[in-house]
Amino acid sequence: MDAVSLDHITRTYEKGVVLAVDDVSFTVRKGELFGLIGPDGAGKTSIFRILTTLLPADKGIASVAGYDVVKDCKTIRRIVGYMPGRFSLYQDLTVQENLEFFATLFGTTIDANYDLIKSIYEQIKPFSSRRAGKLSGGMKQKLALCCALIHKPEVLLLDEPTTGVDVVSRHEFWDMLKSLKKEGITILVSTPYMDEASLCERIALMQGGRIMSVDTPENIIHAYPLKLYAARSENIYKLLNDLRRADWIEQCFAFGEYLHFNFTSDDAGMPEELKAYVERLGHLRFEMKEITPGIEDCFIRLMNEDKWLSEEQINAII
Repeated sequence: MDAVSLDHITRTYEKGVVLAVDDVSFTVRKGELFGLIGPDGAGKTSIFRILTTLLPADKGIASVAGYDVVKDCKTIRRIVGYMPGRFSLYQDLTVQENLEFFATLFGTTIDANYDLIKSIYEQIKPFSSRRAGKLSGGMKQKLALCCALIHKPEVLLLDEPTTGVDVVSRHEFWDMLKSLKKEGITILVSTPYMDEASLCERIALMQGGRIMSVDTPENIIHAYPLKLYAARSENIYKLLNDLRRADWIEQCFAFGEYLHFNFTSDDAGMPEELKAYVERLGHLRFEMKEITPGIEDCFIRLMNEDKWLSEEQINAII
């Protein structure tokens, strides 16, 4: 049995004017660490609210641990752990008081499930008498996770848990998720960070309320259809415009200090033609190399293939 299932889920806002979730279907296997990957506005939070019974879908069927989100909402609320994107604990209560409150809410105690949260809680235990609102971003994150786990849920739903925290805290958080997975908990996590996709067993790439691809990160990368190249020169902005003007360049986007691009075909002579082309245009210190695509490259290609976004919108995302 799948731990989470969505079947043709659709959700609109503003009396049907804004389409937030557009005919979405995917499943999460029991015990799986599954990632919902996409930028802000992709529809990730709406899906999480539907799964946690906080928001009804306009169309479609969704279930968690075999329970229907409409018919069995009370049961689902008892077996799900939910960590929303925005810190939502009681900021005037201390760390200890927040934990005790959520344990009582679910009819349990901190001691009853302490083994599950021990490795996480011991990192914030020195601050147990500090008010939650006075914690750092990383400490708030750990406290919120403890509160979501205090009743030992079957399914853990984490909506952008690493947004706004430092790089070290992000790595620590994913290490904690790997440990929780060993306890048999199904984890569905959403993130706008493409580099976190590789930390999941399977992912769904999402944009504009729609699912573009569902597979393992490795399979999505393997499906990239053409060779990918990276290039740079002294004037990278001019290089970007010049490459986009060349009719034998399929697509070209800026990625940090490099440009990532494809030729319209994998013709062996294309790289040499490109070097001659940029030399004629006066580019200095031109470098080019073949690279392995990342999830972000695959995401941009899928968006470009389906024409979901304009070039300006894609540039804003990357």
